[in-house]
Amino acid sequence: MQHFTKAQKARNAIRLIKVTADALVLRGYYKPSGQSGQKLAEGFKILSPEIYGSMNDPRIIELKGLEYVIERLPLGIEKCNRIILTAQEEFEDTSFEKILPPKRRRTSYKVSEKEICFVITRGLSEIYDILTHITFLNIEASKIHQQMRDREKNLTSQWKELEKILDNPSRLDEDELDHALWNLSIILGRTFHETKESYVYLEKYGNDKHGHGILFQIIHGLGRRMDAEKESRDNELLIAFTPSLNDMIASQIYGQIWASTLKKKIVELGLNDRPIHIISANMHSVRNLLYGYALYKSKKKKIPEGDIYTFIKEIVKNGEDVHAFSEKSGLNFIQDISGAYIDCQIIDTDKLKGIKFHPDLKIGISKTDDKKPVLVIMDYAFGTQAFEVMDELLDPEGIDNEIMDLNIESISIMGKAGILPGKKGDIMLATAHVFEGTSDNYPVTNDLSKADFQSNVAVYEGPIVTVIGTSLQNTDVLKRFQTSTWKAVGLEMEGGHYQKAISSAMIRGHIPGNVKLRYAYYASDNPLISGQTLASGGMGEEGIKPTYMITKVILEKILS
Repeated sequence: MQHFTKAQKARNAIRLIKVTADALVLRGYYKPSGQSGQKLAEGFKILSPEIYGSMNDPRIIELKGLEYVIERLPLGIEKCNRIILTAQEEFEDTSFEKILPPKRRRTSYKVSEKEICFVITRGLSEIYDILTHITFLNIEASKIHQQMRDREKNLTSQWKELEKILDNPSRLDEDELDHALWNLSIILGRTFHETKESYVYLEKYGNDKHGHGILFQIIHGLGRRMDAEKESRDNELLIAFTPSLNDMIASQIYGQIWASTLKKKIVELGLNDRPIHIISANMHSVRNLLYGYALYKSKKKKIPEGDIYTFIKEIVKNGEDVHAFSEKSGLNFIQDISGAYIDCQIIDTDKLKGIKFHPDLKIGISKTDDKKPVLVIMDYAFGTQAFEVMDELLDPEGIDNEIMDLNIESISIMGKAGILPGKKGDIMLATAHVFEGTSDNYPVTNDLSKADFQSNVAVYEGPIVTVIGTSLQNTDVLKRFQTSTWKAVGLEMEGGHYQKAISSAMIRGHIPGNVKLRYAYYASDNPLISGQTLASGGMGEEGIKPTYMITKVILEKILS
């Protein structure tokens, strides 16, 4: 009998999760407690994603994974037994409460206390993301339920204490809170300090509806929902997908609307005959580098001593002032209303004449060239959405009965990724994008190299793995990608999809084959090192230098 390595088992599990999820979307519904749902959970447990730590340990509740998921799903979902995924619908005229998760740009509506509807605008990656989070919550809910009742099916004393706290309208004092957290830690199978740490972390999302603490509410909601499910099949959690959802995925409708709006704005500004440089990035780094120094000079504010990154740490605190200044000096901000959640900036570099740049920023703006570059900065896409928006952006646009080809000279993709051989804050340059779980791979002739960056910064060059979802990282698979002849240096969700769209546009003649391509990522996490995974939290100021270093190099390449 053939024996599979851990990496092979994990790869099979990834394939199982993807195939099962695709089938469930086509089918239109499933129940996590049903056969299909159990198949999805089985693949999830075999994969055992690094970000969900102790998920497979039946004795304890995985708190860091819970924090990660709660920040990316609407509060209140722990109580729901009916979750609907649909395409854009006219919810604005309803009484349904709109909810945006703290750390994921997605729209959901609270239809009732027991029902939530997700509006999917970003393709299959968003669906995979939601389903994996729900699967994790359901696994943890089952473990909580086991701690909720004893062998005689009676509520435990700890659970009764939890309900007594939530039924009490008055807030807890310090002693009462410590006692409540101690009681909760027994239910969770965690130490008192671990429980208190998660309690404090989640309280930043608190409001009047969670006066006793979000963590208490979530644990109670998950346990009670699972208890109700065990009592009656009518209460079983149901995940449903509307027919309009499949139509949306196939049509790229959101990408079409988004790209058309952007291209029409370029025409409206009279910039369509100028050289276009597309940059996929955040909405602050290009703006701050080009306009921040000039703003300080115009206001005669003191420039902090040190290099450009010391200055940037100061300027990021004045984002609104820089934005207002930039809009008077050639920057046009386009807030997305298509539902794609991708805002844009168009910068006419002709209007940068006279702008003073930081001495460390080695760029110059010609005063005579009538073909000055136009920078089109697009906010981050999400997973498979990257193909949709780039494919539509590079597609010639029909405007006023004429086909308009944009004069694309370069495409730069910068962002964050998980690193394999290094640590947080290091930089990765892609030589290829390899799709996880398939044989698809796309070589990249990258216009960026180690020589473009400061020697005191760790820069890794090599293939980057494009994964199905950040929450599906598996140590064994990633180690295999790193140590085998693939020699992969990182993983992220969009690069392969971008490159697939770019290659397609070149083949179809939508853009020339010699368009400059630049792919650079800074390491937001290392999934192979405990304490450096995405669940360990954001980078804060630590991420400023690599983010702005990449942005600086890209701008110098375009505007040198």
